[in-house]
Amino acid sequence: MLIDFFYTLRDAKIPVTIKEFLTLLEALQKQVIAPSFDDFYYLARITLVKDEAHFDKFDRAFGLYFKGIQAAFEQNGTIPLDWLVQRMKRELSEEQRAALEKYGYDKLMDRLQELLKEQKERHEGGSKWIGTGGTSPFGHGGTNPEGIRIGGKGGNRTAVKVWEARNYKDYDGEREIGTRNIKVALRRLRKFARLGAAEELALDATIRATASNAGYLDIKMQPERKNNIKVLMLFDVGGTMDDHIERTEELFSAARSEFKNMEFFYFHNCVYDYLWKNNRRRHAERFPAWDILRKYPPDTKLIFVGDATMSPYEILQPGGSVEYNNQEAGAVWLQRFTATFPKFVWLNPEPAGVWQYRQSISIIDQLMNRRMFPLTMDGLERAMRTLSK
Repeated sequence: MLIDFFYTLRDAKIPVTIKEFLTLLEALQKQVIAPSFDDFYYLARITLVKDEAHFDKFDRAFGLYFKGIQAAFEQNGTIPLDWLVQRMKRELSEEQRAALEKYGYDKLMDRLQELLKEQKERHEGGSKWIGTGGTSPFGHGGTNPEGIRIGGKGGNRTAVKVWEARNYKDYDGEREIGTRNIKVALRRLRKFARLGAAEELALDATIRATASNAGYLDIKMQPERKNNIKVLMLFDVGGTMDDHIERTEELFSAARSEFKNMEFFYFHNCVYDYLWKNNRRRHAERFPAWDILRKYPPDTKLIFVGDATMSPYEILQPGGSVEYNNQEAGAVWLQRFTATFPKFVWLNPEPAGVWQYRQSISIIDQLMNRRMFPLTMDGLERAMRTLSK
């Protein structure tokens, strides 16, 4: 049975060795875990996967092989989960939607604090309490132009805060590119210079020197020609960006192949006072934004990649982040980055036709001095030309 599981992992391009597989079998034989499917999942992962970058591939392969059997993960939250199970969806007319009140950010947070003290039971379908399926700005599964999502999955994308432990996954830098078009577009940014020791044969110079030396061979060497462009890429991850994982991974993989002097960091929705490089350790391993601004030279090419789809509060309001109370607005940090690195662009995977209908995209586009480009071949080429000027 597990031999096929081994080959499933190999087919998923997870570098599993026979020795690691035998270790798993030995652990099972010695009954180091209880007869639990959850325990087997964690045992298999710890014995077969040696790099956290492959955890997501492992999860997909594990789910594919065991066909729908899901490992139980720890659930965390102070509000009982059964309060938040959606059992009713309420359809509203356009007039009813327009009549719903927007509290505003500060009033919304104050009102949530009041309800947490007052509410003692589950509610659904209402307009006041924390619940499901209603018009209250607190809960999930309902309709409100501006609220705080508590539990459940997002749908309307109107929440200004999200109360849950959110897990994102790193973009796969080893993804095989189905087309070379992205690489071709990125090559417009390359700038070659001869750097380092003289280790490469300079053929033209050798011919000239030999001819000048009456035919006696005079070998000339030169430094290797290398791409001298420095690139800093900041990737939006999680939330609405889950809709664009495939194209973003293709861009990420192509950029790592084309730019040898490339650094990358992740952010969620908008840049604030810290970024991270590993999404599984993003709460433990943070890189202060000030350190990044000071570390890289001003001639670094800065590329933001994100759909810019969020609540306007996340850009303009201190404390507006959906995950924590940021001391300064995201717009302040965006202006710091663009002032430090004058050569910058924003690549947006959302279709350009919807940009005019999203207030947050318009705000980001203005902060980027209209240097936002769609993540298409034409958009990439225009972006690279802008960075090359």
